Amino acid sequence: MKLNVFQVPFSRYGSYLVISPLEYGEIKKGLYIRNIRGGDDDLGEVFRIETVYNENITPYKIECYETLMKLNSKEGNVKFCMPNANTIRIHSEGMVLRLVMKKRAYDDIIKAEKEAYEVNCSSKKIRFIINPIMGEIKIRRELEDYPGEIVIDLLPNNGVMECSIEDYHTVWREKGDLSNFNNCLKTVEEDYSRWLKNTLEVPEEYNAGKNLASYITWSCVVNPEGLLRRPAMYMSKNWMTNIWSWDHCFNAMALVKNNPKLAWDQFMTFIDVQDESGTFPDFVNDSYALWNYCKPPIHGWTLKWMMDRCDFITEERIKEVYEPLCKWTDWWFKYRDYDRDGIPQYNHGNDSGWDNATIFKESMAVESPDLCAFLIIQMDVLEKIANKLGKKEEACEWRIRGEELLNKMIKHFWRKDRFVAVDSYTHEDIESDSLILYVPLILGKRLNKDIRNKLLEKIKKEGDFLTEFGLATEKINSEYYIDDGYWRGPIWAPSTMILVYALNECGEYELAQKVAERFCNMANRNGMAENFNALTGEGLRDTAFTWTSSVFLVLCNEYI
Repeated sequence: MKLNVFQVPFSRYGSYLVISPLEYGEIKKGLYIRNIRGGDDDLGEVFRIETVYNENITPYKIECYETLMKLNSKEGNVKFCMPNANTIRIHSEGMVLRLVMKKRAYDDIIKAEKEAYEVNCSSKKIRFIINPIMGEIKIRRELEDYPGEIVIDLLPNNGVMECSIEDYHTVWREKGDLSNFNNCLKTVEEDYSRWLKNTLEVPEEYNAGKNLASYITWSCVVNPEGLLRRPAMYMSKNWMTNIWSWDHCFNAMALVKNNPKLAWDQFMTFIDVQDESGTFPDFVNDSYALWNYCKPPIHGWTLKWMMDRCDFITEERIKEVYEPLCKWTDWWFKYRDYDRDGIPQYNHGNDSGWDNATIFKESMAVESPDLCAFLIIQMDVLEKIANKLGKKEEACEWRIRGEELLNKMIKHFWRKDRFVAVDSYTHEDIESDSLILYVPLILGKRLNKDIRNKLLEKIKKEGDFLTEFGLATEKINSEYYIDDGYWRGPIWAPSTMILVYALNECGEYELAQKVAERFCNMANRNGMAENFNALTGEGLRDTAFTWTSSVFLVLCNEYI
C-alpha cells in the first residue's frame, strides 16, 4: 500500500525512530529522522535529510510503503527500511545522502570504531552510531550555507552507498555480519505481514481502510522503555506521541480477538503507573506521566468488552485488575466529589476526554451524567469479577452502589426529555447541545423506556447530531458548533464507538449499523485522522491516529 508520508509517518513496530516531513516554528522545512522519546513537548527532529549530486542539493519525490521509503530523483534514489526497532538501514544509488543536524549545546559527532561515527544528540536525549557498510562518511562543519549545523555526507563507492543508523543508550558494538539492504527489507516485510494477517477482518469494500489502519497501529507500537513496562501503542507518531488514559482502551479492544496478549498489555499500561490514591495520569510516555488531569473511567466497560471476546483473560488476570479498578472507582467518590452529594465531578474538560465540549463553557467543575454512567458500568463489572473471585460480600456491595448511583444520576440530571450537566458548585443547569449528554445510553435497558426513547428520538433525527458521516459531537445547528472545533462539532472515533455500542444495547441495531457504516465509509475514504469535519468528512488535526484506526476496525468487524 502506498502511504502519504505527509499524513502518515514512516516507522515500524517497537521503534521510537520516525521519518517524516516537518515544518514547524524554527524547524526548517524538510524530511527528518526523529526520536519521539519524551512525549509531545518536542517533535524530536535529529537529522534533516537532503540528497546531493555534484555538490548540489537535488530535489526528490518521496515514495513510501509500509516497510520501504524511497527518495527518487533523476540522478538516482535513496531507500530506507527499518529491520528492527533501533536501526534505520539506507541504500543509495547515484547520489550522496546528506544528514544535517542542528548544533545545540553538548551535541557533537566523534569518530567511533573503524569507519563508524558516534552522534551524541544530547538535546534530543539520544545517541546514534552511523556505520558505513559500503561507501564512506564525511563530516563537514561551519559550512557557509549551514550556519549552526553539522553536515554528515554519506558518500557512495562506485555509485552505491549502504549504511546503518542505530540508536543506543549505553554501549554499541559493531555487528560482524551486516546483511545487505534487501535482506533487511525482507525481515521487516515478514514482520509486517504477520501483523496484517492478525488484523481484524473487514468487508472487502473497506480493505483500503483496513490496510491503512493496520499499518498505523503496527507502526505506532513502541518497545518497553522507561515508564512503559510493556509494548505500548502511541496515539500517533506524528505529534500526539503519548498514550492517554482512555485512548489505550480502544486500541486494546481492536487487538483482543487476534492479539490478546498485546491487547492486555495496552489495557494494563495505566495500571502499571496507577497512583496510590487510585487515579491514572492523563497520559504517559517513556519519560514521564502528566497528573494535571485524568480521563473518564471507561476501563470497566472496556474490560467487559474484552472478556466477552476472548478466553485470554483468566482468573489470574482478573485478580490483577480487580483491586486497581476498585481503587479507580472509589477515587472518584473520595477525591472528585467536593460537595459530597454522591455525584462525582470533572474538574476540567480534559478529565472527561471531551476537552472543550460545551458542557464546560461556563465552568470547569462540572457534574455530568456520562461520568455516572461509566461508573455504574464499572461497578457492574466489579460485581461480576468479585463473584468470580468468591468475594460475595464485595459483589453485593458493588451491586447496591451501582443501583444507588443510577437512581441518583436520573434524579440529579434528568429534565423532562433530556439529560443536562450541572455546575458542581451551584448545581445550576448548563445549557448545552453536546453529544456527551447522550452517553448514558450506554446503560441500555437499565435506563427506563421513557428516558431511552426520548434520547434516541434526538439521536435518530437527521441534521441534529446525525450527518451523512456519523454523529457530530455538537448539534450542527448549535450556536457553538464549529467545523474544526475539536469537541464542539467534529466526529470522533471514541464517541462513535461508545454511541454505536449504546445503540446496540438499546436494541437499536439498524441505527447502530447505520452510524457505524457512515463513520467507516468516511474513514475508508479520508483516512484515520484524529477527528473529522461532521459536514464534509474531511480529516482534521493529527492525520494518523491509532484510536481512529482501532475503532474503524472494530466497527467494520462487529457492526457492518
